[in-house]
Amino acid sequence: MPDLSALLLDWYDRHHRVMPWRVSPGDRAEGARPDPYRVWLSEVMLQQTTVAAVRAYFRRFTELWPTVADLAAAEDAAVMAEWAGLGYYARARNLLKCARAVVADHGGQFPSTEDALRALPGIGPYTAAAVASIAFDLPATVVDGNVERVISRLRRIETPLPAAKPLIGAEAARLTPAQRPGDYAQAIMDLGATICTPRNPACALCPWAGACAGHAAGDAATFPRKAAKAAKPLRQGLIWIATRPDGAVLVETRPDRGLLGGMPGFPTSGWDGSDLPPPMQAPWQEAGRARHTFTHFHLEMTVLTATTDAAPSRGAWMPAFTPDSLPTVFRKAWDSATIRAVE
Repeated sequence: MPDLSALLLDWYDRHHRVMPWRVSPGDRAEGARPDPYRVWLSEVMLQQTTVAAVRAYFRRFTELWPTVADLAAAEDAAVMAEWAGLGYYARARNLLKCARAVVADHGGQFPSTEDALRALPGIGPYTAAAVASIAFDLPATVVDGNVERVISRLRRIETPLPAAKPLIGAEAARLTPAQRPGDYAQAIMDLGATICTPRNPACALCPWAGACAGHAAGDAATFPRKAAKAAKPLRQGLIWIATRPDGAVLVETRPDRGLLGGMPGFPTSGWDGSDLPPPMQAPWQEAGRARHTFTHFHLEMTVLTATTDAAPSRGAWMPAFTPDSLPTVFRKAWDSATIRAVE
């Protein structure tokens, strides 16, 4: 029976991905250790987001707030604005809560055990295991989407997700070594991201091909099995984009709770459960429609625009407005209105 963890670590030593938040296996061997703050920040950003999308955000965040204490002291609005476009905005709110808890309750140092990490705001089982293993080199079992795919193919687990999660987690735990668990956690995620990919896995290059039940059966690409998904419902709503004659744009901060909580955006109604009137009386004109897909529903917005100097009932005028500071859904509405104006 081959030592699968040793095979994978040997592969990782030669083929590891270079990330701005990582310490290479060679540097680890020389005694270097990752900064738990950077590991935690990267893991939060990477939740349901690609590495390519995260790199620039991570660099900007660590330039603005190089330590967890710096982030804890940051203004909420500044952090939310920097997060704009990364999606899943509850992560940004929890990011601040967690940073402030680390400073207030742990002297600015991340705790090193899974249990203590899980007690922090916004840290679930996966993130706790990732920080414990990668930052503190503890034999914690890290299971993300890449790991689920690798393990389900390796053991040819027929049970569909999400019911298969306990089976996959148990097998992943059996494979996690006591030696170099931090490198191993990153190695198995790299294997899923670069070799054992969702489509057309490169089995010929895989260090586990000889032990993989899916590869032996010739159907590795069909795993993991997945239960049928329910169709996403369609929601509809209104979005008002008001500009003043001097070019200022009306922007409001959304309520802390709910969709896009705490984020800046244009006034809206309907799609998020609200039933609000326009932000002021103005000569509103339909300027197009914008579509966006959230995790649980599709959204179609009717975009209404007006130029006015009337006092708004909510929000504030922003003289130096840039759509880049807004979440994607509002940028789509802005682009729709802009395109319609050009036409």
